[in-house]
Amino acid sequence: MPGNADNDAFDVARAIKARFATIPCVVLTPFSHGITRRMEHEDLSIFDYVFCWLGNTNLILSIIKLIEDRLNIDNDIREGSVQMILLVEDSIRFYSSILPNLYNYILMQSQNFATEALNPHAATLRMRGRPKVMLARNYEEAWTIYNRYKDNCLGVISDVRFPLAPPHLQGGFYTDDKDPEAGLKLLRAIRKEDEYLPLTVESAESHNREKAEAEGFWFVDKNSKKISVDLRHILEEHMGFGDFIFRDPKTKAEVMRIHDLKELQDNIFKIPRDSMLYHISRNHMSRWLSARAIFPVAEFLRNITWHELQDVDLHREIIFNAIVQYRRMKNQGVVALFDRKRFDRYAHFARIGDGSLGGKGRGLAFLDNIIKRHPELNQYANATVQIPKTVVLCTDVFDEFMEKNDLYPFALSDATDEEILQAFLRAQLPDDFIDDFLAFFAATNAPIAVRSSSLLEDSHYQPFAGVYATYMIPFLEDKKEMLRMLACAIKAVYASVFYRDSKAYMLATSNVIDQEKMAVVLQQVVGKQYDGRFYPNISGVIRSINYYPVGNEKAEEGVVSLALGLGKHIVEGGQSIRLSPYHPKNVMQMSELHTALRQTQADFYAIDTRHIGEDFKVDDGFNILKLGVREAEKDHALHFIASTYDPQDNVIRDGLWEGGRKIISFAGVLQQGVFPLPKLMQLSMQLGADAMKRPVEIEFACNLNADRTGEMYLLQIRPIVEENQAVVENLSQIADDQCLLRTDMALGHGGLLVE
Repeated sequence: MPGNADNDAFDVARAIKARFATIPCVVLTPFSHGITRRMEHEDLSIFDYVFCWLGNTNLILSIIKLIEDRLNIDNDIREGSVQMILLVEDSIRFYSSILPNLYNYILMQSQNFATEALNPHAATLRMRGRPKVMLARNYEEAWTIYNRYKDNCLGVISDVRFPLAPPHLQGGFYTDDKDPEAGLKLLRAIRKEDEYLPLTVESAESHNREKAEAEGFWFVDKNSKKISVDLRHILEEHMGFGDFIFRDPKTKAEVMRIHDLKELQDNIFKIPRDSMLYHISRNHMSRWLSARAIFPVAEFLRNITWHELQDVDLHREIIFNAIVQYRRMKNQGVVALFDRKRFDRYAHFARIGDGSLGGKGRGLAFLDNIIKRHPELNQYANATVQIPKTVVLCTDVFDEFMEKNDLYPFALSDATDEEILQAFLRAQLPDDFIDDFLAFFAATNAPIAVRSSSLLEDSHYQPFAGVYATYMIPFLEDKKEMLRMLACAIKAVYASVFYRDSKAYMLATSNVIDQEKMAVVLQQVVGKQYDGRFYPNISGVIRSINYYPVGNEKAEEGVVSLALGLGKHIVEGGQSIRLSPYHPKNVMQMSELHTALRQTQADFYAIDTRHIGEDFKVDDGFNILKLGVREAEKDHALHFIASTYDPQDNVIRDGLWEGGRKIISFAGVLQQGVFPLPKLMQLSMQLGADAMKRPVEIEFACNLNADRTGEMYLLQIRPIVEENQAVVENLSQIADDQCLLRTDMALGHGGLLVE
């Protein structure tokens, strides 16, 4: 910073540049008469920029951002399609004044649209996607910058009178020959390249207003006392900053105001046709999305111009579908902060609270991330793989509930399970959650599973699977009643931490009960609604290691249990189809007629959607129906999963036939390839085990449709805890009278070394 005409700041700067050529160097000067005269004899090309310093500290931030933008723009455009605003101005005093205002508004804009992000990490990435600012001080520099980044240019703001080329030495002075219409020439050239790009003229010469407006350029008067306001208006109205304002093309009156992406999605079909035509024909939608760092949708829409597709309704469909696809992509694999305004049927996984997600919650987030990173899971045209819509009440919600209701003294006492349950049911959950739960109901439109997700649950070394409760809440038209049932279910899950069996298990595993924290997973139940009941066509449990392979099966190929209805049937040890996903045609239960009749599923579980009330019990299956397979046949829920026993011919035929007992064989999906379930089970098992670096168990459920399409939902993943124990006893030396049981034949996955 030169302080007067005689100091050696320029010599110091030259010395620094000579040794460190890549270090940016900036001159800050108050522009006194002496400094101005001195600068006329200096080669300022060694400096990156010269600024007029009048004590405005915001200028320092603007200088840093300007240099950052210049250094980062190539990488940011290549990696993230970041946009650029080109400012063409040679007046040091003017750009020193306007740049802080420009950056202040850009940063404020980025902070505003960052609030739309799903979590703090995504918000940071959105803020980094703010438009870059590039400063050019002559025509040659401006045209070079524009040509290099024209595909990512958000708009151009240009002075009118400036040099065509950099300053040159003439008669001992560095001079630049200014062209009085350089800015107009530049903008005309740019307009030939891009008919939609917003171009703005800023000038201190008032006669330039007519010239600018005659050619369709916007105009900002440098002499105006409200120039910063005028510039902000240009950014909002024409470069996509702020809200998107749909206008009447004739009167320019506001028709509709859109604040964010979800609002655009919700209202795209409500916008008047003539207003929609006005904006899409000028590429306003793509520019607004670009300014908000929503680059995938912006790039996609930018290529669909009115010249190529002159159909307003089709444009609406394309915009809507692009937003839906983008939101699904962004939601998948991300643990979002729950926002009732944005959680809809396209949302995915969110949390309420700042504590831990617990074991099941972490497992679901892990599965969601696997699905996002491995698109091969969704490679089949007739099948989708996803997790159900999920909201997790984090462990800090549990802490607040326990402390505000003073439940610890009673919960840790010797009270019975029923007494503990009733005490928890009488306690109060925060009313703040009511609107959140209602938004979740509207998004899922299905029964809700209220599942425990404790800190210790599904851990790698000491899993607590099955220790705590899971309740099912039917979907009701009466949302107040559904809220009451949900609140009771959450409190009942909390109570299950302190049941006698839970306390005993904690003691047996050397854990301390009052250190256990409980998160609660609210999860859309997979299935279909039938007459008073709700259940999926297929439930299953995949284990990536098979301890008892049969025939040509291998241990590392895993094993699967499949059943009709809720997975409770498998968990409780009911009859199910057992197979290796790599050998789907080798089903032991179907190998012989009498085996198929005796050892296949005869009943299944479903949610009783007519059971309404607050009569919650310690038994979390109090509103679960146990039904015979005939009931599923009446519901027409056995397509592709059943075979028919023909008593006349004494054979089992694949598919549904009149008369005869229905056998749950899953022949349609296992042997006939109606639905690619074997391949999906293989992939899920492989990817889950590889990601967790150990054998895993995965619960899933499927809905099958009559048109042979279906959805596979991954519900939970947990590690299989393996313990390798060496028995050093010489078993042959133990006398018979010292044994409870002795055999020379045993099943297992171990090895016997005889010395």
